[in-house]
Amino acid sequence: MKLFRIPAVVLIAITLTLSALPSFAAEEAVVKEVKMVSLNTATAEELADALDGVGVTRAELIIQYREENGSFSSVEELLEIKGIGVATLEKNKDRIQL
Repeated sequence: MKLFRIPAVVLIAITLTLSALPSFAAEEAVVKEVKMVSLNTATAEELADALDGVGVTRAELIIQYREENGSFSSVEELLEIKGIGVATLEKNKDRIQL
């Protein structure tokens, strides 16, 4: 049985190339801009644009809640909106202002 030998230089080049790939993905995640949004002043479009898992329809429900109940006094009040649960609140807490 004849074995194929790969030169060490080629193996090192492949290893260095592959080891660099995860760092590119990590850098890309850091570059993502976090948009801040105010629950008490934002339009439906601004809310939908800034909040993950919140589309225009759900954003309109946030506006409707605000109009019927007054300004939000806590971020947790979002849980009163149909379709917004703890998971959605948790992934958006850092981008919400009152």
